[in-house]
Amino acid sequence: MSTQNLLVELFVEELPPKALKKLGESFAGTLAASLKASGLAGADAVVTPFASPRRLAVHVTGVAAKAADKSVQQKLMPVAVALTADGQPTPALLKKLAAVGADASVVPQLKRQPDGKAEALFLDSVVAGATLADGLQKALDEALAKLPIPKVMTYQLADGWSSVHFVRPAHGLVALHGDDVVNIQTLGLTAGRTTTGHRFEAANPTVTLRHADSYAEQLATEGAVIAGFDARRAEIVRQLTAAAAKEGLKPIDDDALLDEVTALVERPNVLTCQFEAEFLAVPQECLILTMKANQKYFPLLDSHGKLTHKFLIVSNISPADPSAVIQGNERVVRPRLADAKFFFDQDRKKTLASRVEGLSKVVYHGKLGTQGERAERVRAIGHAIVQQLSMATLPYTVDAEDHFKVLDSKVQQAALLAKTDLLTDMVGEFPELQGIMGGYYARHEGLRDGVAIAIEDHYKPRFAGDALPRNHTGTVVALADKLETLVGLFGIGQLPTGDKDPFALRRHALGVIRILVENHLPLDLNELIQAALPAFGERITDPSTPLRAFFADRLSVSLREQGYSAQEVDAVLALAPSRLGDIPRRLAAVRTFSALPEAASLAAANKRIGNILKKAEGTVEARIDAALLQDAAEQALAAALQSVQPQADTLFEQGEYAASLQALAALKAPVDAFFDDVMVNAEDPALRANRLGLLKTLHGAMNRVADLSRLAS
Repeated sequence: MSTQNLLVELFVEELPPKALKKLGESFAGTLAASLKASGLAGADAVVTPFASPRRLAVHVTGVAAKAADKSVQQKLMPVAVALTADGQPTPALLKKLAAVGADASVVPQLKRQPDGKAEALFLDSVVAGATLADGLQKALDEALAKLPIPKVMTYQLADGWSSVHFVRPAHGLVALHGDDVVNIQTLGLTAGRTTTGHRFEAANPTVTLRHADSYAEQLATEGAVIAGFDARRAEIVRQLTAAAAKEGLKPIDDDALLDEVTALVERPNVLTCQFEAEFLAVPQECLILTMKANQKYFPLLDSHGKLTHKFLIVSNISPADPSAVIQGNERVVRPRLADAKFFFDQDRKKTLASRVEGLSKVVYHGKLGTQGERAERVRAIGHAIVQQLSMATLPYTVDAEDHFKVLDSKVQQAALLAKTDLLTDMVGEFPELQGIMGGYYARHEGLRDGVAIAIEDHYKPRFAGDALPRNHTGTVVALADKLETLVGLFGIGQLPTGDKDPFALRRHALGVIRILVENHLPLDLNELIQAALPAFGERITDPSTPLRAFFADRLSVSLREQGYSAQEVDAVLALAPSRLGDIPRRLAAVRTFSALPEAASLAAANKRIGNILKKAEGTVEARIDAALLQDAAEQALAAALQSVQPQADTLFEQGEYAASLQALAALKAPVDAFFDDVMVNAEDPALRANRLGLLKTLHGAMNRVADLSRLAS
């Protein structure tokens, strides 16, 4: 059957820019999938989406004018119901045949086939393949119905009476199969072959498409439109890079901004602008944010990552003299920067300490009180963390004791002031700058640099891949802040469900995990959770159990994303280690152990031992009576264990996990011999208990670093 390539385009008014990419992918994907499902397009058909501010389109290769006919077999009903005793059709069968478009004449051709415990009648028929017009109409309707539309509009059609609901008013529909128009309709439009180019730059206002394959080329040459989202994005990147290089600078890296700007222009033209250098006295985060968020500009940075007074704009027009466009954008950005400077100057007239009282008037959560109460909880939890850190380093010198006293003082000050920038004008205008502005204002006041950095960093890590807090004070305050959020919200039952996590608790949990793991902190997660509880008094119920499970789940997901195998992660986490800072070394040790020739045999033996101990009656004590060791194999195992265990335990206590596991390799031969020669469940109760005690001792020795049975295949 001959095929042609297909092009479908829906021309609309300006689509929401932040949703355009998803709209284009959904439109193309759903329409093509429907064509494939109906047999009009092959599974290997190449699907090319197009999305510009005013159009959604898709090009599909190898689309047939008519799908192939299909042979289908349809179950009618049980034979006992369909036929009388003498084989004649019953009224029920005749009614069923009429419902499927057949009559009594087909009864002799019906097939009897087993259907469970009885026989049933089946009708073989040929279903005509869908025509392209019918199949494409169905595919288009489905594609539009499944669009991830942020907000639907209602508008009237040209007749003045009919109303339709869509993301934006639609004004044109194209459907070309090769060079032929396919007769389909939607949103009050009938398909044709004409579309509209760029509002100002097009050589012709209307572009008449010759063929499905000429769509992108004709829009580019006649319509001055780069129809493909990815192609337009690549062109913007090329121009941004070239324009920045000309100035010896580099544009800010922001994929979300790049996607949004790509969705705002049809024919990008990058121009270089500048603002008064005096605005650079304002923190660059403020200037960058206002340029990106409000104006969709690309700030330019120097080789050290510092903001310069130049920036790039992506215009949708390409005039011979761009000076008017440049001056217009420079004029527009100036008031925005002036606002930022005003906020910055006004905020610095009040100290952060003077804003502390105001936190008591800002509600954090109806059940958890105000931001002021929250700050006091973070201080209390921070103090507890410092106490745990000091205890974890015992014995320590007077100098170390003084260090922890100074650290606690800094933590208390930083925790008290950390949320005060929420009351500043700058953060009120740009909530994304909370923490960052607090750091700037703290430095302006001359607070200790460690405190200023801690205020700035206490939200870190803010997202996946973000940097951790830069100093000890910031690390403690960040931990305390995240633990306060997790313990408090879990304590009032505000657990994340499915895809809903309004308080970003998954991100907070991953932040705690990263801080503990990547800093190798000698802190016990269970003890941290318990230390946070007193700060809440009677406001919450103890959430330790669900919170520990939540941490374990987040930790497992995180480790697997880092490249550790499911077996390695399960082996380590099966022991529920509460010192997360030890986990990387445990995983490394397990990976090293797995490479040993003895590993598979020991893992299998460990699994076998675990199963034996589970089935044993009563409590098995990890105790060995040498006098009851009768067989040579059990004597050899006990001797090997007595030799190996002290060494493995010493290495474990020193944190040498890999060496501890490697020491166990010497047990392979005696363990294998034991299972070959010794009957564990002996008839003599004392002998059986002693052998179980030997296995219990061996099991404990082998599973200190990880549950080795999880490594058994």
